[in-house]
Amino acid sequence: MIPPESSPIEFVTGTETWLVDAEFLTSTWTCIWGRGCLGIGDVEDQTHSFGCCSLGAEFADETDAANTAANAACLDPDHFQFHAEALAGGIFASAENTATRVVDGACIFLNRLGFEGGAGCALHIGAAQFDESPITWKPAVCWELPIRVEEQVVEGQPVTLLRRWHREDFEEDAESLAWFCTDTPEAFVGDTPVIESLREELSELLGDEAVAQLHRLLLGEPDGSTPESS
Repeated sequence: MIPPESSPIEFVTGTETWLVDAEFLTSTWTCIWGRGCLGIGDVEDQTHSFGCCSLGAEFADETDAANTAANAACLDPDHFQFHAEALAGGIFASAENTATRVVDGACIFLNRLGFEGGAGCALHIGAAQFDESPITWKPAVCWELPIRVEEQVVEGQPVTLLRRWHREDFEEDAESLAWFCTDTPEAFVGDTPVIESLREELSELLGDEAVAQLHRLLLGEPDGSTPESS
């Protein structure tokens, strides 16, 4: 079931104050791409193949774009369905290099279901080939979803809000979304809470120590990620 919305829980790590969506982090949300995901288009994607890749990926900054381009150059045709298209027209949607190209209705890096080299993100597959973390290969927005981090000021003090993405975060496109995974029960079918299933992503955003502290706060138990000293 979809966790209820409630006031975020506050915790402090070092000099930073965090407000976290505890209900979502302890929920069983999981990515259901390819097995029920209906995408983020104005019409439900009954093929379950486009997911949140139908709009392409917007880069966080120039470094994010450059990193993606460098990793794309390491991909081979056997594992990158649109390799030829990338060679011919590049991976960027425009000369400003602010987003990835959309090819045949989705991000150029999205290998479609049935592709022999592996369905899903070609960058993710490429990272696995080199035994590296997908986080270091993919645009930031791709590995952060469905987690959203925002800098805010509360009662005059800076805080960092960590929460789930909402339909409203798509701004002018929000009303046209036919489906979105964090506001439908179909995606809350995982075996573990989000704080465990997205451990690597959360650690990249908050740091290992903060995630361990948050794990204890939300689940009331050690996270088991660091062996105790003997």
